[in-house]
Amino acid sequence: MAARKELLEIDDDDRREDHYVHLYGATWADYERLQAIRRESAVPRITYLDGLLEIMSPSTDHEVIKSTIGCLVEVWCLEHDLEFTTFGSWTVKNKRRKAGAEADECWVIGPMPRARRLRLKRPDLAIEVVWTSGGINKLDVWRKLGVPEVWFWRRGLIRPYVLRRGRYEAVEQSVVLPRIDLELLTRFLDRPTTSRAIRDYRAALAR
Repeated sequence: MAARKELLEIDDDDRREDHYVHLYGATWADYERLQAIRRESAVPRITYLDGLLEIMSPSTDHEVIKSTIGCLVEVWCLEHDLEFTTFGSWTVKNKRRKAGAEADECWVIGPMPRARRLRLKRPDLAIEVVWTSGGINKLDVWRKLGVPEVWFWRRGLIRPYVLRRGRYEAVEQSVVLPRIDLELLTRFLDRPTTSRAIRDYRAALAR
């Protein structure tokens, strides 16, 4: 019975922590081979940067936080009559720049006519949840991929970074969604269900 209890505790810990595997000296072909093996699944997340290949299996806590943030961002857009297209964990990559990544959530903001969709190479906004330390610095990857804005959630706070002159700058206010109050949004991430978070956030926006 004691052994069974230990196994259950280990399993519970595994569900609450992100798990990373790093492969050094990986080629671009290695990166694409792993993507082909994974096929259309959103997990594990695969990141590539200058020969370093990272495989990350997100915890349940990680997935709940990123999905709830995503839902609340979309609620805000809807309440402000702002067009957007959700791209989830879209794989964005550039062989020449030796970089590839998948955000926790990402969006293109504004209308999406067919011509724009055909030219699309990157999202306007990406979100990263930092739940467990030890991963690649995703800002280095997103900089190479030219994503205009990235939000990082860490320890209950969301910090936006904006790409300016080839470097990310930490800013107080989003540029892609300039009127969104990120401090207000984070207050609703502790709700027991996503539906409750959505209802409460919508009510707060209406006040």
